[in-house]
Amino acid sequence: MKRSEFMVGREDFKKLTAAQLMETDVKTFSHDATWEEMAEAMTKGGFGSVPIVDANRKLLGIVSEQDLLFPLMEGKDLSKTTAGDIMTKNPVTVAKDAKAGDIINLLATYHLIRVPVIKGDKLAGIVARRDMLFGYLMATAKPPRWL
Repeated sequence: MKRSEFMVGREDFKKLTAAQLMETDVKTFSHDATWEEMAEAMTKGGFGSVPIVDANRKLLGIVSEQDLLFPLMEGKDLSKTTAGDIMTKNPVTVAKDAKAGDIINLLATYHLIRVPVIKGDKLAGIVARRDMLFGYLMATAKPPRWL
């Protein structure tokens, strides 16, 4: 669920924050998740990366489709390859109060599709390029005539 789904226009897109734009229902995995579990979730879920968290939702890393491709191409035993083996530790993140323009710049600078949103060191959500576009459309939509 995204808070931007409830906007009815009249918002300044540049003032929107990650908290307003992010997806909060995020599929996560622990560091011992298997290659197969992550590959299946990403391909069936239609997303290109998954956050790796501990039991308290502390962000440990992120596994992308690219991270899954390396052990596949190297001929590793995929049944023994875990998130902890292949995750990017200390991934690029944004805070919940990061502004839309800063998020777009970060996504462009690092060539990212999505970025974890954190509160402290805990995962709060994910914001993707598509969320940015959706947020802009909702923020600038013409409100219904009765409003």
